[in-house]
Amino acid sequence: MAVTVLLLFLLAVSAASADKDAFIGVNIGTDLSDMPSPTQVVALLKAQNIRHVRLYDADRAMLLALANTGIQVTISVPNDQLLGIGQSNATAANWVARHVAAHVPTTNITAIAVGSEVLTVLPNAGPVLVSALKFIHSALVAANLDDQIKVSTPHSSSIILDSFPPSQAFFNRSWDPVMVPLLKFLQSTGSYLMLNVYPYYDYMQSNGVIPLDYALFRPLPPNKEAVDANTLLHYTNVFDAIVDAAYFAMSDLNFTNIPLVVLESGWPSKGDSSESDATIDNANTYNSNLIRHVLNNTGTPKHPGIAVSTYIYELYNEDLRPGSVSEKNWGLFNANGVPVYTLHLTGAGTVLANDTTNQTFCVAKDGADKKMLQAALDWACGPGKVDCSALLQGQPCYEPDNVISHSMYAFNAYYQQMAKAPGTCDFKGVATITTTDPST
Repeated sequence: MAVTVLLLFLLAVSAASADKDAFIGVNIGTDLSDMPSPTQVVALLKAQNIRHVRLYDADRAMLLALANTGIQVTISVPNDQLLGIGQSNATAANWVARHVAAHVPTTNITAIAVGSEVLTVLPNAGPVLVSALKFIHSALVAANLDDQIKVSTPHSSSIILDSFPPSQAFFNRSWDPVMVPLLKFLQSTGSYLMLNVYPYYDYMQSNGVIPLDYALFRPLPPNKEAVDANTLLHYTNVFDAIVDAAYFAMSDLNFTNIPLVVLESGWPSKGDSSESDATIDNANTYNSNLIRHVLNNTGTPKHPGIAVSTYIYELYNEDLRPGSVSEKNWGLFNANGVPVYTLHLTGAGTVLANDTTNQTFCVAKDGADKKMLQAALDWACGPGKVDCSALLQGQPCYEPDNVISHSMYAFNAYYQQMAKAPGTCDFKGVATITTTDPST
């Protein structure tokens, strides 16, 4: 079962009047066979001060792990359940009873994303999309949860046509029978438009028209900024241009007061030969600049000062995900909790602003053979030149007196003194890297 937490890095808006201060939340795209346990995921969220997450489903174990943390959670109705819910009020009520009412208020569920990019990924379900939102909302009303939990559906930015200049943008007309009642629903329930914004793909598909710096939020000289000839607004990055295009597309349908949340945005850190700009440096640059841009509440040229909360895609790399190399490498962290890169977030507050590289430790693997642990311990305290005097009887790290505890000390001491160099936390397979401090 897939679980995705929007890592927070990403920001979310929990009411029709968008939060004055935007937030960063994170998506966690995880196959449970490839990712840490829910408790480990939540430990990382806490360590990184991530207060907003999005799950790609409503996994019970994940929701239980998030209980009593205060973390604001967006859960999702997967696309494969959309048709059933969109055709049956009873099915929707049952879904809400099982996945929402059973967990609140212990787990702080604040939004439900119904489907994902339905109009572009599953167009045959488009006719029941608004019904699904209404049925879910009706069930929340019946449970007296509608004030606390907003209902919306995330769209691909590709449903916006003629997106530059933003003032000319409009939604694909063929979807007007869905978009108009959808926007009416969002307006009447005080919810917000969910949009997935990926400047990486816009850059890749532009055949050189979009400069890399413009996609990465890098500073541009004034003569390189994109100017909307109709409004004379200046655009210094792709992200703002897409967000404003969505605002203008809503205005084109006479909706001007619906806030917007970016439910997914990010940049891959690795790609194949055809994706030369999917690099660690570019991923770091994009996500670091995105976080700063969101958290400084600048807003966009069309709506300056109106924060656009955003969820970063994604918390973990997904090594087992099918598809291209880049599909597996959007994460901020590897599955073992080690950061793929250290974000440049000076002045961005506390979210993901820790030097994550300095938060890794070397520990003994669970279930490791004790004879192999003893051999590795002997090597670390001998040829490895670790000062193991603290492990002697009467010294601070003697207790508990067992090979697991003593090897934890020695392995981590060696790893730290070797400056965490690759390969210095292996010890013939009995050690592993963790973000949990083993010190006691």
